[in-house]
Amino acid sequence: MIKPIVSGTAIFTKAATATKKDLPIAYDLLDTLKANQARCVGMAANMIGCNKAIIVVGLGPVMFAMMNPVITKRSGKYETEEGCLSLTGVRKCIRYQQIEVEYQDLWQEDNHRANTADDTVDKHVL
Repeated sequence: MIKPIVSGTAIFTKAATATKKDLPIAYDLLDTLKANQARCVGMAANMIGCNKAIIVVGLGPVMFAMMNPVITKRSGKYETEEGCLSLTGVRKCIRYQQIEVEYQDLWQEDNHRANTADDTVDKHVL
């Protein structure tokens, strides 16, 4: 189900661990990302009012969820600017040329993903 986007800095709270019971949140996030894909490449559960460690990423037509993502490796630090659907305007942020992340997918399977500078959309979301 497409959810409204939560606005403001209330989204900046530490997320609780996601469990199998939180799968409906992941599906709502995927629906909400799809509805906003013209202006958004990724979202976190806090953006729809759920304080759970779930993000969704859109890579062109492919969208997927990461539950309890943890960046395990990063290199090539750089500064860029980007926007957020929950906040007004554009702001500076730190990103990395290469990252690796561990997470659970929608089937609760453990996954490892390595992204490089060629994975432009993916690295900006993470």
